[in-house]
Amino acid sequence: MNDFGKKINIEVLTEFVPSHSSDEENKYFFAYSVTIQNNSELNVQLVSRHWKIINSNGKIKDVSGLGVVGEQPIIYPGEIYSYTSATELDTPVGEMYGKYSMETEYGDLFETDIPKFNLIMPRSLH
Repeated sequence: MNDFGKKINIEVLTEFVPSHSSDEENKYFFAYSVTIQNNSELNVQLVSRHWKIINSNGKIKDVSGLGVVGEQPIIYPGEIYSYTSATELDTPVGEMYGKYSMETEYGDLFETDIPKFNLIMPRSLH
């Protein structure tokens, strides 16, 4: 089952949220939408998550917990599960990546990588 995680496809889209951000307070808020597709032949359940959130100074924040957005979804073969969450950085640029711990319908545990993605506050010319 070591390669089982490769049958789970994960895509992430990010969006800077200016209404929750402040240059003066070094608060930069980003929403991220995750799409998880089960390309295997078995039902899988997302059990937990582990994120590494890195600011542009290299400071790493680890975030772990059960499920995502209060759910531990079961994703059926060929199905897609999507959710949106958010994080705050103290720099206008950073990145995130991590792992989901998942379980097949037969109780086999495996991990799947969440690919690294950038968090970038857009700069506008005045």
